[in-house]
Amino acid sequence: MNARWLLALTSLLATPLSLAQSVALSGVAGSKALLVIDAAAPKFMSAGQTHLGVKLVNVDGETALVEVSGQRQTLRVGDAPVSVGQRTPDPGAQRIVLTADSQGHFMPPGQINGRAVRFMVDTGATLVILSESDAKRINLKYEQGQKVRVSTANGGAIGYQVKLDSVKVGDAQVYAVPAIVLPQAMPYVLLGNSFLTRFQMQRQNDQLTLERRY
Repeated sequence: MNARWLLALTSLLATPLSLAQSVALSGVAGSKALLVIDAAAPKFMSAGQTHLGVKLVNVDGETALVEVSGQRQTLRVGDAPVSVGQRTPDPGAQRIVLTADSQGHFMPPGQINGRAVRFMVDTGATLVILSESDAKRINLKYEQGQKVRVSTANGGAIGYQVKLDSVKVGDAQVYAVPAIVLPQAMPYVLLGNSFLTRFQMQRQNDQLTLERRY
C-alpha cells in the first residue's frame, strides 16, 4: 500500500466519541449494571466490558464504578447522570517541529498507549487511523470499539472506532484521542486531525511546526 492510497482516506461516516460523557446507573441485576450513556438506549454491562467508551469496573450492591479515559466515577441507582472523562489540559511539550522526508511526507516516530509506532501526518484524515495488525501489535482491544463504515480509495470498509489512551510525538503527549482501526494492511499509522487539531500548524519549506492549543 502506498502513501497515495493512505492520503485518499475520506471523512468517516460516524461522529467521533466525545471527551466527556454523561453516564447514569438505571439498575443492577446481580453482577451486571444497566447503564445509560449519552442518552442512548440502556445497556446491561458486566465488569470489564466497555461500551461507547465507558468501561464498567465493578458492581457493588446498588453502586457501580465506571471508567472513562482513565477517570473513575462511582454511580448509584437512581441518581442523576454524571459527566465522566472531561479532558484536562495536556502536559508536555508546547511545540513539535517535524522535517519532511525526500517525498515531502512528515513521518515522525511516536507512541500509542506507550507502544512505539511510525506515524505519517495526514491532515485529510478525520481521526488517527491504524491497521488491525498494528492494533494487535500494541495490544489495543479494538474489537470492543464501535463498528463504523469508512470510505477509502479502494472502496468501503468496516472499521472499529476506539479511543486511544495516549498519543505521543516527540515530548508532546495527548490523551483520549479518537481513532479508527481498519482491516487493511498499512505501512504507517495516519496521524489525523483528532491529534493534529490539539495544535496550531504552520509549514515553512520542509518543516512543519505544531504549537499546542489550550
